[in-house]
Amino acid sequence: MSAKFTTTLLTIIPLFFMIACAQIPQDIPIEFLAMEMKPNQQEQTTAILENEINGVTSKHITIGNITKKVDLQEGYKSIYLFIKGFGTLTSGGKTYDIVPETIMLPNNVRDISFEPAEGDTLDYLKISVLQTELDKEDIKTFPKEHVDSIYFKKFTDCKSYTEPIKSPQTTSRTILPNKYIPRVAMGTVKTIGPDAVGAHEHAMLEQLFLGLTDNQTIVYADAAQVDFPEYSLLHIPRGSSHSVSVTAGDEMYYVWMDFFVDKDGEEWLKTHNTKDE
Repeated sequence: MSAKFTTTLLTIIPLFFMIACAQIPQDIPIEFLAMEMKPNQQEQTTAILENEINGVTSKHITIGNITKKVDLQEGYKSIYLFIKGFGTLTSGGKTYDIVPETIMLPNNVRDISFEPAEGDTLDYLKISVLQTELDKEDIKTFPKEHVDSIYFKKFTDCKSYTEPIKSPQTTSRTILPNKYIPRVAMGTVKTIGPDAVGAHEHAMLEQLFLGLTDNQTIVYADAAQVDFPEYSLLHIPRGSSHSVSVTAGDEMYYVWMDFFVDKDGEEWLKTHNTKDE
């Protein structure tokens, strides 16, 4: 075999391998939340989409007739998304009503506890984000009230925004603006089909979608697609061209969760145009 032919093979084979790999569609990882507790239990915790995003852990927790105290985990910031059931939360002598689709950040507040209403159960996601050394420096520049006070809001009380990739009939809300937890923002998208969120890409962030009550949509990422029902959590492959569609009469209603690679990536949020209500 000539040296020239060998060199050609060594050039072509890696190129062929890269092309073949590039054509393999990425899966869209998805898990479905178990919304019923096992018999004779008052608390049930399940890790969801483990090891999908570096530094981010997601747990689905269901509680019955117990009071849950919030523990602040050293080196992490946590978000609580109450998605089903009613209850009350107390902190600093104040009482807050928990309803389905409420967000809570303990921030630096330690005296927080919550419990379901009598005879009810509470389902919530606890999203914990590892704080890097850069995050710990960055948060020192945040408004004091964003760090030292509890953040508690019903999704429907949060500010709405528009975005070029969404139709005028879509209602989008920012349920967690940036500058509360470094490199994190969250929001909701709601509409009735037929409708869609147009294809777009963002290599500067990782993203999770949480299907809320009655969500019945399809999510696309490059050549892959997956049915996305209520009470499910999926991971959008980073850098993929992704979109969401909903057929006539069905509802689109989900939470997007953005985890930026660095704080410069938060410039992406400028595509959200806040609406005056």
